Amino acid sequence: MVKLNEESTEPISKRLKRAQGQLGAVIRMLEEGQDCESVVTQLSAVNKAISRAGYAMITAGLAECYTAETKPKEIDLKKLEKLFLSFA
Repeated sequence: MVKLNEESTEPISKRLKRAQGQLGAVIRMLEEGQDCESVVTQLSAVNKAISRAGYAMITAGLAECYTAETKPKEIDLKKLEKLFLSFA
């Protein structure tokens, strides 16, 4: 089991908090009866934000595993995340 460090989890947490705010906006849009296209567009943005947070967590976990095994001086997390996202 890999435990992520605070440096890895902080940006993920921020991303999820933004998604939480976006989701609240989608709920308000539904309650206010806004048009379907706008609601779906915002819902899609929430979905993407949550997915990206998940991918970032997986990337950070892979980096933690990698550093535990190989002890490199520096790993480019953005590069790993981009690589992982290419599978999606």
